[in-house]
Amino acid sequence: MEYDPVKRSLGNVFNKTPFLRKVFYKLLDLLLLRAWYIKREIKKEYKNKRNSEVKVFDAGAGFGQYSYFVSSYLERAQVIAVDVKTEQVEDCNDFFEKIGRADRVKFEYGDLTKYVKLDNFDMAMAIDVMEHILEDELVFKNICDSLHKGGCLLISTPSDKGGSDVHHEGEHSFIDEHVRDGYNIDDIERKLKNAGFSNVEKRYSYGVPGSIAWRISMKWPIQLLNISKLFFILLVPYYIILYPLAFLLDWIDVSTNHKSGTGLIVKAVK
Repeated sequence: MEYDPVKRSLGNVFNKTPFLRKVFYKLLDLLLLRAWYIKREIKKEYKNKRNSEVKVFDAGAGFGQYSYFVSSYLERAQVIAVDVKTEQVEDCNDFFEKIGRADRVKFEYGDLTKYVKLDNFDMAMAIDVMEHILEDELVFKNICDSLHKGGCLLISTPSDKGGSDVHHEGEHSFIDEHVRDGYNIDDIERKLKNAGFSNVEKRYSYGVPGSIAWRISMKWPIQLLNISKLFFILLVPYYIILYPLAFLLDWIDVSTNHKSGTGLIVKAVK
């Protein structure tokens, strides 16, 4: 299943103007349940410190939607965002320049297996990233080394309970770009502690409600778009009819503790 080309196509449509880019970010926030979890964790962490000077590392920034949220929610945050795709780095720098945040948000090309800024950040984010990187323990160590003492790393990644839509041995991932189908909840804690983190909190996301919502809001539309781009014209009526159900299921998911789930939300403190 070709997921990345569909993302690029949507990005090209919405990147024409800063207004459309903000609309794109809002749509991603509504469609991606992991955004609900991560934004909640950031708000919990900085609820009473919104005016603090915070240095944030967005590790594997992609389209930059989480850097945008952090720089909006934390008014004095300084964000360094790193990605291996130079076209996205240039595009994001251009966008943040246009909206007047280039002094607080900077995108850089960087390989996370090599990128280290010793004792530099208060918080790091690795959202929808670690499942793409084979040398994950090296990246965890690099991020830990880049954090101040007491700094935290927020991770969203698939679990081994059906993450990447893989449920049985020999089954292929829904997303071709993943190098692993998901993390064991105890294994990721072990790797983070080996990397130097002293405390790790983890929980399942994408329980039954979230997994159903993901199929409605992401998997089925992407499958249709892989058949033909003509299905773009059907997306608006599709989401008008089905998104209210997906939204309700996502709300239930983020409001519930799950004994199992296809995703993991992890907070690791140095």
